Amino acid sequence: MQRMISAGEHATDAVEEAMAEVEDNLETGRFVVGRGGFPNSAGVLECDAAIMEGQPGRFGAVAALRGVGTPIRVARRVLDGSPHSMLVGEGASAFAQDQGFSLDPDSRMLSAPTAAAYLEFLQKQKSVPGHDTLGENVISVSSSGIPFKAPGRVGDSPLPGCGLYADQRATTGDGDKIMSYCPSYHAVQLMKQGRAPAEACEAVLQDIAERLGTDEGFEIGLVAMNIKGEMGAASSLKFPYTFWNFGMASVEKCIQNPVTWVNLSANQQQ
Repeated sequence: MQRMISAGEHATDAVEEAMAEVEDNLETGRFVVGRGGFPNSAGVLECDAAIMEGQPGRFGAVAALRGVGTPIRVARRVLDGSPHSMLVGEGASAFAQDQGFSLDPDSRMLSAPTAAAYLEFLQKQKSVPGHDTLGENVISVSSSGIPFKAPGRVGDSPLPGCGLYADQRATTGDGDKIMSYCPSYHAVQLMKQGRAPAEACEAVLQDIAERLGTDEGFEIGLVAMNIKGEMGAASSLKFPYTFWNFGMASVEKCIQNPVTWVNLSANQQQ
């Protein structure tokens, strides 16, 4: 991605290439992204992906897409060549085929560890905790979703305002809960009002804690970038992310330390 942008290529192309490279790597599937990710409760890998441009505000997404190891590429085709903004399930798969993508069987979509995890899930009949999402700022996200989810389940990742919003943002965490709060949109609006990215992300978490009215929260992480290229993050869990801006000699690796819901609730009461 850094090489492509330095060479003057379009940011959307660079984001798509960087995302697809990670999606199509079986080794990264254990982080719940693309090929090699965890299947749903029926043993089928379904992926969500979305891409959004702040200028001129274009959006394309696929959800519950089966058989494609690079769902971000299909989302890009939706962005560029579909009259619709989001396609799901069988419709997303049919569109992918029409666009020249081949649909792989699950034997090629699952990795040995995730296939083994599914067999263990069947034996124990209980879900394995853990969520993650890959996000980059154009804005794009990709996720195979919570392990052993219900077939057809769509989380926050491909939904504008929830998992991403470009005007600039990305989220990770418990998508079923995140989507109720539209944190991406909220963070962008706060930055438009002059808040720094980190301050905006922290304010979003504070608002969610206030609306919950309890110190029993959920997993959520936000990373924001404003039009100046300034970065910031806030999270209820510890997660790594990388940052590169044009002109930087190297990619900066960051670790966001968590703020507990108990502390957020205490701050709200003060």
